[in-house]
Amino acid sequence: MNMAANMTSMWSTMSAPELAAPMDVRLMNIVALVLGAAACMVSLGLVVRWALAQPVFAVSKIVVEGDTSHHNALTLKANVGGRISGNFFTLDLAQARSVFESVPWVRKATVRREFPNRLRVTLEEHRSSGFWGADSESRMVNSLGEVFEANAGDAEVEELPRLVGAEGASGSVLAMYRQLSNAFKPVDATIEQLELSGRNGWRLQLDSGTQMELGRGSPDEVLARVQKFLTTHKQVLASYQRSGLDRVESVDLRHGEGYAIRLAGVTTVAAAVAEKK
Repeated sequence: MNMAANMTSMWSTMSAPELAAPMDVRLMNIVALVLGAAACMVSLGLVVRWALAQPVFAVSKIVVEGDTSHHNALTLKANVGGRISGNFFTLDLAQARSVFESVPWVRKATVRREFPNRLRVTLEEHRSSGFWGADSESRMVNSLGEVFEANAGDAEVEELPRLVGAEGASGSVLAMYRQLSNAFKPVDATIEQLELSGRNGWRLQLDSGTQMELGRGSPDEVLARVQKFLTTHKQVLASYQRSGLDRVESVDLRHGEGYAIRLAGVTTVAAAVAEKK
């Protein structure tokens, strides 16, 4: 009997549910955990902030590579000055890239961090193909037909042409210039200026001073008219005892199958070779 009573008592003790902690105690524990975590986060933030503010992480060196014809680290630092803010960790790379690309002659810049306090900048500079706009303007056209601002005095302007046209037409004018330049090479003539007018008419000036009205049309049509002139002009000049484009003051190729040519004090209209034969 005693054994059975003891077993019954033990079973009752084991099966009795544990008493839950009071609600206010549980709330106090939760609040303590939250406050402890917050204190740890604040402490960690202060440590990180202190570490980031250390001078060792301040950007103190700029390594420049790539196209450096017009710039080096010293000139770049002078140009960007205080426009780049932040240290190794806080520097905005996109903003830094924009600052470098605003420097004259820089077309594209790639900026990378190098621990602990260095920036490596890779430059792609504009490759100038000519001046853009009126004679008073210093803007230039690069090899891709893009217009950019530049200090012309910094450029090695070896007989660069002046290209003129509406905004957005620089690529078309440069492409036409390249085609026409090849056409004039056999006669040792160089284009000094090429203009696309508001009415889409082409005109140019050669290094000899010769002015040429090329008229409107597709690039192939304009080029065909120029080539026809270049294959017939010697005969026209010879008939007036002259030779060389330097004796030609102006040419107008807008006359269908012929062209008008003005020589030194002489004006005439010459038909194409096909009509002369």
